[in-house]
Amino acid sequence: YGMVELPSGKMKSREGTVVDADDLIDEMITVARNMSVELGKLESLSKEEAENTFRMIALGALKYFILKVDPRKNMLFNPAESIDFNGNTGPFIQYTHARIRSVIRKAGRVQLGNQIKPEHITSAKELDLIQMINLFPETVGISAELHNPAIIANYAYELAKEYNQFYHEFQIIKEVNEGVRQFRLELSLQIADVIKRSMWLLGIEVPDKM
Repeated sequence: YGMVELPSGKMKSREGTVVDADDLIDEMITVARNMSVELGKLESLSKEEAENTFRMIALGALKYFILKVDPRKNMLFNPAESIDFNGNTGPFIQYTHARIRSVIRKAGRVQLGNQIKPEHITSAKELDLIQMINLFPETVGISAELHNPAIIANYAYELAKEYNQFYHEFQIIKEVNEGVRQFRLELSLQIADVIKRSMWLLGIEVPDKM
């Protein structure tokens, strides 16, 4: 397995530059708290809920940033970069899951298991998302066979990225066609489920609010 380095350089026990894991986790929680407060993302949560979410974000950022890299390669772990809410990071994927859960809460009712009619699928983007969902079992199998969690990590990121593009381009809750609306809500739920299971396989929790 490759070495993990920090922005300050390589860790060397003889020079006393080894970083204690507990100290690094505490630093990550502080970074997560400061960034979340600055962005105003957790203002609606209670203090206890917020602190639990800070911890989820911090550990998710730390684990994901390391696991997204092929384990045989050396890497540079940057705490500030790992906790960015944009780009290929744990918090970006966590935020996508929380965004979908927020959409479902606002929708109030989702009719699961409805027969999807061809006219309900109105874009190539939706077909792409369905195909990505169907790739999940195969992705897990390849990751297990190669002993490489980076395959699952990057799959989760690509799925979250594609969903966010869909979210910004198409109406979901405000869609006037009820059949299309229900299809998009169910598609969103399926994506949230796959994101949650993908991150669970990496040992990462995803919050429902963020």
